[in-house]
Amino acid sequence: MISWISKKAVDAPRNRSGRGDPPIGPSVEPNAPRDPLDQVVVQLRAAGHEMYVNDIRPEAVAPHVAAGAVSKPIARDIAAAADVVFTSLPGPAEFTEVTVGANGLLHGMKRGAVLFDLTTNSPTTIRSVHDTFTQDGLHLLDAPVSGGPKGAETRSLAIWVGGDEQIYQRHETLLRDIGDQPSYIGPIGVASVAKLVHNCAGYTIQAALAEVFTMGVKGGVDPLVLWRVVRQGFVGRARVFDRLADQFLPAVFDPPNFRLHLAHKDVSLATSLGRELNVPMRLANLALEELAEAVDRGWGERDSRVAMLLQEERAGVDIKVSPDRIREVLKQDG
Repeated sequence: MISWISKKAVDAPRNRSGRGDPPIGPSVEPNAPRDPLDQVVVQLRAAGHEMYVNDIRPEAVAPHVAAGAVSKPIARDIAAAADVVFTSLPGPAEFTEVTVGANGLLHGMKRGAVLFDLTTNSPTTIRSVHDTFTQDGLHLLDAPVSGGPKGAETRSLAIWVGGDEQIYQRHETLLRDIGDQPSYIGPIGVASVAKLVHNCAGYTIQAALAEVFTMGVKGGVDPLVLWRVVRQGFVGRARVFDRLADQFLPAVFDPPNFRLHLAHKDVSLATSLGRELNVPMRLANLALEELAEAVDRGWGERDSRVAMLLQEERAGVDIKVSPDRIREVLKQDG
C-alpha cells in the first residue's frame, strides 16, 4: 500500500495524500498550470497501487475519492495505513511539519515503513529528520525528481535517491512506476545536494542567457535568428553537463582545446559591447573577472576551463575523476 502526501505553498491549495490510490491532484481553475507531480500520482494509480489521500480542502480530495482513493484526515492516519509513503512539499518547513510535527508521519508509520521524499529539500533538514526516523525504526530516503510536467506525464523522470541502498533496491520497481530513471547515488542527503546543484545551475544559466540575449537583440540581431544560430554553435550543440567531462572532471587542461587568453578576449569584447549598448551584464562581468584572475596566474596558454580551478581552491575541494570512469558513465547514459 502506498501513501502520497503533498502540500502546496501557503498561498496555494494545501494538499496531503497517502497510501492507496494516488490522488489526481488539487482542483484548479480552468487553464491554471498543472502541478507536474499530479501526474506522478496518476502513474501510481495506473500501476495498481492502493492509495489514501488527504487535503485540507475537501474539493481537492473529492476527485481522488471518486477514483477509488480513501480519504484520511491527517498525515499520521495516512502513515498508519501505509507501508510506503511519498512526500512532495514546498520546502523544509513543510516537510518538517508533515514528518515530525504533532500529527506527522512519525507518529503513524509502522516500524520498518519507508518514506521517499520527492521534495527539493534542504540536505540538513533531511539528515536531521532521518536521524529521528532511524531511532524509531523507520526508513527515510531523499528522492528528488527531475523531468518537468512532460516527464511526469510520460513517466520520463530522473529520480535521484539517497539513503539505505538495500531499501532503495527493495523498492526500485516501485520507483520505476513513476520514473524511468531511478538511481541510487549515496547516503542520506546526497540526492538533495545533487538536486540543488542541478536546479541552481539551471537558473544561473538562465540568468546568463537573459544577459547575452538582451545584448544580442539590442546589438541588432533578430531574437529568433539569434536563437537559431547559437543553437548551431559549439555551446548550443553540447549537453551542458557533458562538457565537464572533457577537461574539468579529469583535471586535464593541457593541451588546450581553446586557450584561456582567447576566452578572456572573447568575454572582454562581449562585456565591452554591453557597455556600449547600455546593457547590464553582471554575470558576464563576474565570468570575466574569473578569466582575468586565471590569466594573471600565468595560465593563458592552458585550456580555458582551467579557470574553474579557482573555485575549487576557494571551496577547498580537489576534483579529479579517472577518464575511464567518465567514459563508463557516458557509455551507460548515452
